[in-house]
Amino acid sequence: MSNPQDDNEITAVTQAQVAQIADHGIYTSATQLDPDAVHLAEALVATLSGSTEQPLLTPELQQLVEQVRAKATIGFPRITAHDGVGLSAFTIKLNGDEPRPVVIVPAGWTPLGWTLFVYTYLQLALRGYHVLAYTPRGIGQTFPLPGGGYLDAPFTSGGTIDVAGRNDWTDGSTVIDYAQEHLSPSKVAFLGESYGSGISQLVAAHDPAARVDAVVALSTWGNLATSIYDNGTRHLKAVDALVKLTGGPKERKFDPATLQLLADFEAGENLDKVVEWGTERAPSSYADRTNARGVPTFFSNTWHETLFFEQLTVPKHLNLWIGDHAAPEGAGLTIPFSGPNLPVEEAFAWLDHHVLGVSNEVPSWPTVNNQIMFTYKTQTDPATGQNVITEPARRESADSWADVTTSTEHWYLTSVGPDSRDGGLAADEESGWKREFTAGQLTDATAVDALIATGQAEWKGNPKTYPTDKFDRQHLAVWTSAPLPVGAKGTARRVRGVPELTLTVRSSAASTTLVAYLFDVSSDDTARIITHEPLTLTDLTPGQDRTATWRLQAAGYDLAADHRLMLVVNSKDMLYSDALTDAGADSSTTTITSVDGTAARLTLPLG
Repeated sequence: MSNPQDDNEITAVTQAQVAQIADHGIYTSATQLDPDAVHLAEALVATLSGSTEQPLLTPELQQLVEQVRAKATIGFPRITAHDGVGLSAFTIKLNGDEPRPVVIVPAGWTPLGWTLFVYTYLQLALRGYHVLAYTPRGIGQTFPLPGGGYLDAPFTSGGTIDVAGRNDWTDGSTVIDYAQEHLSPSKVAFLGESYGSGISQLVAAHDPAARVDAVVALSTWGNLATSIYDNGTRHLKAVDALVKLTGGPKERKFDPATLQLLADFEAGENLDKVVEWGTERAPSSYADRTNARGVPTFFSNTWHETLFFEQLTVPKHLNLWIGDHAAPEGAGLTIPFSGPNLPVEEAFAWLDHHVLGVSNEVPSWPTVNNQIMFTYKTQTDPATGQNVITEPARRESADSWADVTTSTEHWYLTSVGPDSRDGGLAADEESGWKREFTAGQLTDATAVDALIATGQAEWKGNPKTYPTDKFDRQHLAVWTSAPLPVGAKGTARRVRGVPELTLTVRSSAASTTLVAYLFDVSSDDTARIITHEPLTLTDLTPGQDRTATWRLQAAGYDLAADHRLMLVVNSKDMLYSDALTDAGADSSTTTITSVDGTAARLTLPLG
């Protein structure tokens, strides 16, 4: 949003801008919101607050605002936290004396605070809910003043960012107190996206009076520690993006202790303290509390993110979608669509049943419902050259996450594959071979082109394609299967669940990073990514073997007949830290081999 000191008049929102958000999502990069999404938020807030005399909204949005105004009162309070910090908030109080539930929405990690999803609040009000949205402490835009000092935007909350710590849990309970005093709700639900989803779960687990009746967690996380640091590898790009998306300079946004933790993380130092700090903030650490309270919890995520779903015994539901963080539900929370946004509509249905008391189909839902990559049907838009989805991807249900995988098979790494340059993937073990590459260089085998953007394109029917002939074998190793025949269920392979990789490694350095990618390769040698995951090995003795096993990210993927599986291992991906950079070295030699008794293998989950 614009600087509060600026006198720039807000211009009217156009249908083209709404269409732009629908096509490209709410982010232009991992560190910047789409200007059209910002403009829409500004226009909605200005209209609801009465600070503009000019019509700013499209007819559909204007009608929505008028419908809500006819049945509710809009408020812009500041809620005082236990330590005096002021939390910026937004309320919709339905008229009348009939008891109504409230949906409390902690904002995500965004410089716009609670304003980004005003469209969602209006939709919830029309469904029969009071709404109380707020910006978690420290989040929101902060502007430097010419003579020194800073000015916070109205939607910015005071204090420093607690990163879903104990202050955020306590703030959530304070917000419930405010809701009970001013809205007199019959029940309390929390709905959050990304950062707000974790806070929602933590408040539900810790509220002293156990007042949370249901939770919706969109693009959520189970353990902050493993989300940013796993398999000995730091997720540097993700943390860098978060720091840059707070809305102000990090020295103002974080307290000294958190700044030190961030510095340690960036430097790869004191990581045990970073893990302890993140685990304290992990909803998964408090699954027993959630279970004891029986809080019905709805999860909506993408295949590239991890959860703790199986630990919960409460009424629960998990949707997994194509794309990456916030891609499936982001636009659906922000703008009107010509058709329903399923991730958001199903979240609303969950609230309707568990909080509003609506008799709907939620009790008959499967526990797990997964969208399968990339089974949607598309056609090419001649104007843009991009694919347009004509039929959504097929979804598959299961009674539990454990039931998603019905069997596994081993693919053994061998010395020679269909392409003489590479190794193979075969049904029989082979030992005694080795493949070497020079570590330390980025390659064309990467997880994404850009955080957020690649996942949004995937969600819209345009997954990244990889020309495999550009994979530089000097800096990576490749193993490929023969073309796969069609199976009994009409596909060559139905990958369902968490693949696992076992390799024997030696390095000329004392530590090395391995990034494993599993690809689906078509007959023209172009590939799409199925899954990936890094691993960093330390305390190596140069020249001596170390056998390692690690799990890749979960996947639900169908391979077509005559396609091939391709496993690629390199040493560096822009998303992650790597051992050579940490050591200040330029290169080393990585050797991958297979030894008797511990054959190099890929364990593939099937369904």
